[in-house]
Amino acid sequence: MTVISRILGLARDMVFTRLFGADWMMDAFIIANRIPNMLRRFFAEGAFAQAFVPVLNEVRNDGGDAAVRRLTANVAGTLGAVVFLITIVGVIAAPLLVAGFAPGFLADERTFDLTTVMLRFTFPYLLFISLTSLASSLLNTYDRFAVPAFTPVLLNVCLIVAALYVSPLLERPTLALAMAVFVGGLVQLLFQLPAVWRLKLFARPTWGWRDSGVRKILALMVPAIIGSSVAQINLVIDNVLASLLGEGRPAWLYYSDRLMEFPLGVFGIALATVILPSLSRSFAGKQSDEFNQTLDWALRLVLLIALPASIGLALLAGPLIATLFYGGAFSQFDVEMSRASLWAFSGGLLAFIGIKVLAPAYFARQDTRTPVKIGLVALAVNLVLNLTFVWALTRAGVTATHAGLAFATTCAAFVNAALLLVGLRRRGFVGGVDGWAVYALRIGISIAGLVGFLMLQVPALDWWLSVSAFSRVLELAWLVVGGAGVYVACLLATGLRPGHLRMGIN
Repeated sequence: MTVISRILGLARDMVFTRLFGADWMMDAFIIANRIPNMLRRFFAEGAFAQAFVPVLNEVRNDGGDAAVRRLTANVAGTLGAVVFLITIVGVIAAPLLVAGFAPGFLADERTFDLTTVMLRFTFPYLLFISLTSLASSLLNTYDRFAVPAFTPVLLNVCLIVAALYVSPLLERPTLALAMAVFVGGLVQLLFQLPAVWRLKLFARPTWGWRDSGVRKILALMVPAIIGSSVAQINLVIDNVLASLLGEGRPAWLYYSDRLMEFPLGVFGIALATVILPSLSRSFAGKQSDEFNQTLDWALRLVLLIALPASIGLALLAGPLIATLFYGGAFSQFDVEMSRASLWAFSGGLLAFIGIKVLAPAYFARQDTRTPVKIGLVALAVNLVLNLTFVWALTRAGVTATHAGLAFATTCAAFVNAALLLVGLRRRGFVGGVDGWAVYALRIGISIAGLVGFLMLQVPALDWWLSVSAFSRVLELAWLVVGGAGVYVACLLATGLRPGHLRMGIN
């Protein structure tokens, strides 16, 4: 289901590039869409989910489904009321938010005004997606993963339909995308409610500020919100600097980030979604061996999949962008600029996915403070490197200064992941499982085979820009399938078997 969602996301971005390119109107939509999506990390799948799922498992173990329904009713009423008020404030204060998140737009009245109008359509998405996340957490806790994983497909469908059929009717076409975000958020919420009803967990929202479960969730959310704030502050800094660097920079960063988000979403977020309830149950049941085995299994999968995906993104950056986005309003220059930031992002994919797996190990133990401290260190690293890289690239006369922002994000992610891993090792939750040396050697040899294949087979960027779209698709398909085939063949040749990927087997 997650793969379907991500494929639709790529299709959406292909439509965006061909219809809107990387001009000022697309920059406006990207900022207007990013602001509520930053806040969703606090009230949706970020801080809220990290605090809600462990408490939900604890309540379920102690009180059964009746206790879960009571907690859900109180949480839905309290969360809904708070986010509703925030949404009203956000809509009213849209100009101030745009000025804060993208100060570079203040010099261009048309971009600033359009971003403000769009934000008033996109901000209510925060309310819809927060309640959707509540429903998703319930379903995931009861091992119903399909509906939550499929839900983002609906938003992508709304955006594609708006881009193709509504935008041509408007004087400012990208305004249709902002309207689609509003509709898509509502549709996602309505789609999940029947699944919650079938589990007999549907409850009328009530104000439950004094409920002990709600208070425990809030207590866990406070440090989690601070932790989520760290990542969001990184994004704010990136957006501020990108808006100051000139037109097109926010769009180039967005398109390259979307390609990096594809493997991150298909594998990293999906794996994190699956292991959090499992880790929470193991911790609640005091099953430390099962907790360690689950985490070890997840880390092995991260290395197995994220490392070749990172290599593939780096070596196929130009071909991917040319095949998916080149044409229409998206020029050769846009391809080259987006490729530069994708190179910078691709190296961090292993760290980005690692964070998605390592952080739930803390949240499952109801430890939200340690990731906050680590996140603050990563924030400081990102801020210093952002300014350093942008200054160095500007001084060197490099056009792709935005790539410095992407590379700073990558470096900060590695610092974050490394500190999370060290913290878990000190607590005895990582390590002690045999077979890692042989496993890493097998993957290293297989990565060498993958790199050799792609280095020999990938044509130069000029070729990709000169041939037909059909030829690009065929060549890219061959490179992806061939590279994956070489990697798997090398894994099998070094002795790795499917059974080695089962939990507790070396």
